[in-house]
Amino acid sequence: MASDSLTKLLPKDFIWGFATGNFQIEGSTDVDGRGKSFWDDFSRTPGKTLDGRNGDVATDSYKLWKEDVELLAQYGVKSYRFSIAWSRIIPLGGRDDPVNPKGIEFYSKLIDALLEKNIIPFVTLYHWDLPQSLHERYGGWLNKEEIVKDYTRYAKVCFEAFGDRVKYWLTMNEPWCISILGYGRGVFAPGRSSDRARSPEGDSSTEPWIVGRNVILSHASAVKAYREIFKPAQKGQIGITLNGDWQMPYDDSPENVAAAQHALDVAIEGGMQDPIYLGHYPPYMREMLGSRLPEFSEQEIELVKGSSDFYGMNTYTTNLCRAGGDDEFQGLVDYTFTRPDGTQLGKQAHCAWLQDYPEGFRSLLNYLWNRYHLPIYVTENGFAVKDEDTMPLEQALNDTDRVHYFEGTTRVLLQATHEDGVDVKAYFPWSKIRSLQGADGYVTRFGLTYVDYDTQKRYPKQSARFLTKVLIFITYVEVLD
Repeated sequence: MASDSLTKLLPKDFIWGFATGNFQIEGSTDVDGRGKSFWDDFSRTPGKTLDGRNGDVATDSYKLWKEDVELLAQYGVKSYRFSIAWSRIIPLGGRDDPVNPKGIEFYSKLIDALLEKNIIPFVTLYHWDLPQSLHERYGGWLNKEEIVKDYTRYAKVCFEAFGDRVKYWLTMNEPWCISILGYGRGVFAPGRSSDRARSPEGDSSTEPWIVGRNVILSHASAVKAYREIFKPAQKGQIGITLNGDWQMPYDDSPENVAAAQHALDVAIEGGMQDPIYLGHYPPYMREMLGSRLPEFSEQEIELVKGSSDFYGMNTYTTNLCRAGGDDEFQGLVDYTFTRPDGTQLGKQAHCAWLQDYPEGFRSLLNYLWNRYHLPIYVTENGFAVKDEDTMPLEQALNDTDRVHYFEGTTRVLLQATHEDGVDVKAYFPWSKIRSLQGADGYVTRFGLTYVDYDTQKRYPKQSARFLTKVLIFITYVEVLD
């Protein structure tokens, strides 16, 4: 009954599965020739993660990958979104540096094992983890001339090694996080910021925008290489995934309606989505940043525009927007979850920036579809249950708040598809497994699978069983009927 209902509700080519990032789960940071990424030392530095823990072991998935593939098969997923560690493939990172055969072998075995289980590999090339040597050698993402060439070479090595079996590629995960959190707020590696209490170096007024531009150019250069050299034979699709949440006016006043649009212009990838899909920055970005906004040359715009086969979308929440904020990274817009009548927008997650509001998810799908007219792949979406890190095992497994979140998002996903005509091609809840959540360490938990870090034993949560049994879709057949 579940599969019949799913077939009726979703397109035949719809992909669903779970998502992870390599540094957040793999561990084994000094095994089989892997070089350092700049997250290694950053996460080991006191004060850089909320709980003081690092990625040296994580969920030990480099060693336990076979067990994790079996778990995915038990869940019955159609696809698995994972990322490749650049420093496992090219330990020193550069275009003239040697390739590590052990790194190629690891990901090749993982891909083969997924395919043997009829699970589609959906591969991200870069998930925040620049090789440390490139950061030290020339400033990493701050150096356009070097990083574009080195990233493109790395991408070509991956296309050559895995592209005969991988048909879905993401070049970058969340350029906003790479640039704003890494070089603006300083809370992600490499931790650069104008805040001298946080970082001895960095300029938050310029560096994030330089990095964002260079990330997009690297993405576009890799896409060009794939399309020209590999796609004719490999027949895959390639794009980028951008993080951004729905921004809703606090009220109907003209200034707050404008503020919500300003937040959308800036908070979805720092305005980089429009160069990729429309060939220019949002006008508000130019107004806000002036000469600090790094320009693309005509040749670069030609490279960037149209450099994604689809719209990759990571989204988690909705913000109510008021004019008058002082944070450029939010578009000089004030965010709140409190409505004018004093009520909250939705259920509060463990992290302060996330509340459960599925209607915003539907609105964002419609906005992106109507603005860019490309198929949408929802590559991340999830909820961190409040205080889950302190719960006993049985309570953590019964994650009803997360189930409620997914009830809402899958309901409106179906409504956006069937009632609004949005072309949604994929849905990947974040994340498959409890993992390191960047600067939050292991305190903020998004995982659908609980991990006992003492034993590394995996325990499926209620939310994982809920999604994989497609109970939500059966429920809403009745609703939609």
